Amino acid sequence: MGLPVSPGTLTGGLQAIAALFEPILEALYCKQMSEELFHNDETRWEVFVDLPGKAGTRWYLWVTRSPSVVFYCIDPSRSAAVPGAHFAGLQNEKVIIVCDRYSAYKKLARLAETIILAFCWAHMRRDFLDAGRAFSALEQWALEGKDAIGNLYHLNKLRLEHWEPQRPLPEQSDAFNHCHEALKSALASMHEKATAQLADGQDDTLPRAARARQKKVLTSLLAHWVGLSVFVEHPEVPMDNNLAEGSIRTPVTGRKSYYGSGSILSAELAAMLFSILQTLGLWGISPRHWLACYLRACAENGAQAPEDIAPFLPWSMDEARRAAFSRPLRVQAPRAPPGEPAASDRSG
Repeated sequence: MGLPVSPGTLTGGLQAIAALFEPILEALYCKQMSEELFHNDETRWEVFVDLPGKAGTRWYLWVTRSPSVVFYCIDPSRSAAVPGAHFAGLQNEKVIIVCDRYSAYKKLARLAETIILAFCWAHMRRDFLDAGRAFSALEQWALEGKDAIGNLYHLNKLRLEHWEPQRPLPEQSDAFNHCHEALKSALASMHEKATAQLADGQDDTLPRAARARQKKVLTSLLAHWVGLSVFVEHPEVPMDNNLAEGSIRTPVTGRKSYYGSGSILSAELAAMLFSILQTLGLWGISPRHWLACYLRACAENGAQAPEDIAPFLPWSMDEARRAAFSRPLRVQAPRAPPGEPAASDRSG
């Protein structure tokens, strides 16, 4: 905006305000841990610092998205300890995490009986297509697999059109039950076909490498079948992990421009603000409007976070306050000193 400010001043300011957001982040975490359905993903994130015992600057940005909160954390590790620490605060006896097939999530589910993994059908679809692109001999088989998965999406969509979330599954309408049975039948057919292909042996006319690739795809499909089928008995669970992948896309896009973070503090602040700003977006709240009001409240409280942060938590606001925050912030241009043109009259 044309303000002459040194990078050191800006960096110092960011360090000073980081603590102001910590109570908000803690409230986001507590709210998320009270929920039952999560979407998880992670991506690389460069943090240009030297850590004892760590080679290189590659860290990982982890995202957990629930119905009310998008929560990020930054960590030098990609191990199961990271989601394990995040989900240590779970408040419900059973929760579902939609994720890819990364081993860290599988280990997490083995260690925590409260967690059910729902695997992503979009990744399974990609396996078929990648095999078809890699081997022309598998192209027709891969397209048939893609179509079978597409049919599952179609049948599930029809089923959800009749789904009444407030009613238990056995008490759904006849229209829902009809689509539900069609979906289960299609899944059973896919499982039976994949099992038969592996049990009966594969086409000897295929090149050896193509047979190995086909076997790998089918083995993965059957090995992850329980997680791929979670959505059947839980209609609230999407068939893919697009929500988490869509959330993390913004940081990934930004990373291409600024490459990562220059310090641990800046990396943690980035993760903190990704969490807060994306959660605000989830509730339809203008981030700029919210930030202006929240930081003003901090300033009025002696440069400390307000004693009561409830008015700034989306789920604690009434509809009128949320509606007000959803509108752009009204900004009044400062008055020009005597003898200078008004801001609206200045060129450029």
